[in-house]
Amino acid sequence: MPAFRLATAVADAFPDTLIALVTADGLRGREPWPHTTAALEDLERQLADATWHPADETDPRIEAWHTAYRSFGTNPRRIRPSVDALGRRLAKKGSLPRINPSVDSYNAVSVRHGLPAGAFDLDHVTGDVDIRYADGGEEFTPLGEPDTVENPKPGEIIYADPTGVLTRHWNHRDAHRTRVTEDSAHVAFVLETLRATHDDDLLKVAAEELQGLLAPHASQTAVHYLSPAHLQAHT
Repeated sequence: MPAFRLATAVADAFPDTLIALVTADGLRGREPWPHTTAALEDLERQLADATWHPADETDPRIEAWHTAYRSFGTNPRRIRPSVDALGRRLAKKGSLPRINPSVDSYNAVSVRHGLPAGAFDLDHVTGDVDIRYADGGEEFTPLGEPDTVENPKPGEIIYADPTGVLTRHWNHRDAHRTRVTEDSAHVAFVLETLRATHDDDLLKVAAEELQGLLAPHASQTAVHYLSPAHLQAHT
C-alpha cells in the first residue's frame, strides 16, 4: 500500500494546505451508481435554474490556486486548476462530462464545493507518492495521450511516484498510467484546499460526500488527511 507524502518544502510554502485522501478498495465500476447520477443531474438542474453556479476565478477558493500556480511559474489562465477548468466547462455547456462512475463522483463533489479533485488507480502506482517540487528530469504522459512524454518545469509542484509524474501543475492534469477507469478497483481520490483556515469544514464535508458516493460500490473506504502538521498518510 503506497504512502502519500507532502514535501516539507511545499508545506512551508503553502502552510494552509489541507488534502483529503479518500481511498476505496473493491470498487465496482460496471454497476449502476444512482446516487452519483443524481448528484450530477442535481448540479445541472441548479445551474439551469440559476439557483447555483460553479466557483470561478473571483472566488477565494479558486483565486488561491491561481496565486499558487503563478508562484511556481504556471499561468493559471492558460493552464487552469482542475476545478476551475471543470467549472468553466459546466457553466458554458450546462452539463458535466460522463466518464465513469468513479470519475463522475469526484467531478460532482469537486464542482459542488469548489475544490480541486483527482484520483489514481493504485494498482498502477509503483511506490510511495510525493507531492513535491519537480527537478525537471521527471517524465509525464498526459491522460489520453499515451504516446506523449513531457518534462515538468523545475520548481513546478507535482504528484510523483518512483516511475514518474502522476499529476502536473499540482492538480491541472492527471497521468495516463494511473488513470481511473470503470475497471479500477483500488483507487485513491484527493480533494485539496490551500485555505484550510477558512475551508477546513468545507473540505471535510466534501470528503464525506465523496466517501458516501463510493461506499455503496466498494468493499471498504477510508478518509485520511495530509497537512503541514501531518505530512504522510498510508492508503
